[in-house]
Amino acid sequence: MANIFSVSSDRSRGFWVAVCLLLTAGIGVVDYVSGYEIFFSVFYLAGVGLAAWHVGRLFGLVVSVLSVAVWVGGDLAAGARFSSPFIPAWNAVIVLTFYAIFVWLVERLHSLQLDLAHRVEVRTAELVREIAERERLEKELLHISEREQRRIGHDLHDNFCQHLTSTAMAGQVLREKLEARSAAEAVDAGKLIGLVEEGIAMARELARGLSPVELEAEGLMSALQELAAGISKWSKVNCVFECDTPVLMYDANAAIQLYRIAQEAVSNAIRHGKAKNIVIGLDENEGRIVLNVEDDGVGVPDDWQARQGLGTRIMSHRAAMIGGIFSMEPNLTGGTLVQCSVAGKNKS
Repeated sequence: MANIFSVSSDRSRGFWVAVCLLLTAGIGVVDYVSGYEIFFSVFYLAGVGLAAWHVGRLFGLVVSVLSVAVWVGGDLAAGARFSSPFIPAWNAVIVLTFYAIFVWLVERLHSLQLDLAHRVEVRTAELVREIAERERLEKELLHISEREQRRIGHDLHDNFCQHLTSTAMAGQVLREKLEARSAAEAVDAGKLIGLVEEGIAMARELARGLSPVELEAEGLMSALQELAAGISKWSKVNCVFECDTPVLMYDANAAIQLYRIAQEAVSNAIRHGKAKNIVIGLDENEGRIVLNVEDDGVGVPDDWQARQGLGTRIMSHRAAMIGGIFSMEPNLTGGTLVQCSVAGKNKS
């Protein structure tokens, strides 16, 4: 690879050497044709500058000497006469000095440009590494967060709910004993049992919210079905889940993020969109799994992209974490359509 770059660099230098020499020769011809009375030495700076920039300081000085020689020789050939040989020599030294300063300035500017380009390249590489590291940390934090939520959900379901169930059973025994004695407190014991059973139901719902998606491939479909059923049960919104053909999701993390996106989209539709009907759709199209959340609410304002809320940014971020494509746009029939698609992965 190094040899290839070296050959390419040599070819480039050879090209610019030829260009500079031909340019100097061409300017010399024009200088000769125009006569010695027209001062033409400034035009030689084109070849001198290209030589210093593309080839180097040494070649820039060579072209400077060559330009002065062509300039003086052309004037003498065109009929210029001087009272003393010192005059053309003095003029040549002055112009050559000016050319040398110009070569130094051009070479210095080129060095600064190369140094700036190198700094930009190094900084760009550092930024790329920093962005990649930040994305890795964000994904890791997201995984840790979801893992802790699943753990807390399982603890609620397996430990706390069982404890409440045992409490309800103990209360049931107490009520039966009170009823056997015809005690008036049996009614209060029954109310206590009812409250404990409500606590069990609430704890199970909370556990399901913390750990909604099972690790099986069918887990996302089941979770979205339960989400739609729960919304319809606990709110005045009609929420349905549509999935014409089974959609298997083998990536557990992607499944969880899709569920969270659907959860946030439904929440936004109810709180901000004032929707009465919500459809959660899951489909697989050309190797991509597509989640749609469609509502009949008030829709999104025209300038929603300029002032996205926290929920929208979170949904977009979750989609980016799993390599998904997120969009939110006004629905053709009114309301809002939230969509997220990710690449489907086969079972490994």
